[in-house]
Amino acid sequence: MRRALRLAARGLTHPNPMVGCVIVREGAVVGEGYHPAAGQPHAEVFALEQAGERARGATAYVTLEPCCHWGRTPPCTDALIHAGVGRVVAATSDPDPRVQGRGLAALRAAGIETSIGLEEGPARQLNEAFFHFHTTGTPFVTLKAAMTLDGKIATRTGDSRWITGEAARRYVHRLRAQSGAVLVGIGTLLADDPQLTARLPGRKPARQPLRIVVDSQLRTPPEAQAVRLAAEAPTEAPLLIAATEEAPAERARALERAGVEIARLPATADGRVDLAALCALLARQQIQSVLVEGGGELHAALLAANLAQKVLFFIAPKLVGGREAPTPVEGDGCAAISQALPLDRLRVRRFGADLAVEGYVRLTESSSQAAGFKSGS
Repeated sequence: MRRALRLAARGLTHPNPMVGCVIVREGAVVGEGYHPAAGQPHAEVFALEQAGERARGATAYVTLEPCCHWGRTPPCTDALIHAGVGRVVAATSDPDPRVQGRGLAALRAAGIETSIGLEEGPARQLNEAFFHFHTTGTPFVTLKAAMTLDGKIATRTGDSRWITGEAARRYVHRLRAQSGAVLVGIGTLLADDPQLTARLPGRKPARQPLRIVVDSQLRTPPEAQAVRLAAEAPTEAPLLIAATEEAPAERARALERAGVEIARLPATADGRVDLAALCALLARQQIQSVLVEGGGELHAALLAANLAQKVLFFIAPKLVGGREAPTPVEGDGCAAISQALPLDRLRVRRFGADLAVEGYVRLTESSSQAAGFKSGS
């Protein structure tokens, strides 16, 4: 199963889950595979093709309950039954309402022995956004930032290229490719002029994430890189700008002519885009995961609205200093340490000289809104 999990992690599958499969017969691996991208065959199909006749009577280890419905590909339960496997071991059940135990039930009805729960924790974490979306109906939101050891995401002049090294930046592009959407605020767009696309060396992603700019008053310049890409490839690199209903109509028309989709959303009391309304819109569009790439004002606003589930900060061994240099989370900040927002399940990894620290937001009665995390774009 651990081998199957490693295989699964190779896929770039949104909105599908990442799945791996290993087929074992008489103590030897006879077939293995993973789901590479949505619309392509599932992990079980690749593993069964590799195993051939050796799959008959074998045990299939799968990181997620096999699907039992038709989508862009046939049901994996049918393939397993047709191949004559004797046993299926699934790490965890599938929360998709089209499955939810029906896959394993179909296998048992065909006389195949099943079991579930082996390496369930790692399997659920691998597809944490998929599970969150199908459990809550809302996107899984990750706040990502790159900062120096003294907590700065740019210098006092706004320069931020590059804080982290190539290994960390390459990993972020993979995260983009795995995400349903990449989100920035207008401040980041004006300061950095990013493309917001996933660019992987030697590999073209099957799809680009939806690129989103939170821009209350539509200050996005039509000549921005993100806009130009939308004009050149509106279906391959779509761009959505979230604005308030009061944003100037003439600016909206100019951006729409350039291929940008404008989402007019309710405003908060201070005239900012209502981020809860934006997340609800993304959920309706079946966007399961959102990678937020700052800056600090947008991060603060998402934390204030209790919309962020995960934090991923890259820390470079550099010192910048400066009272005016921005930080990963701005807003008003906490008045007391007791109001600080705690993070659970911390994980630390190395990417070259840089550290990546990730944790999950734990909401408490005294945190988030009470802590003064508020602002926006």
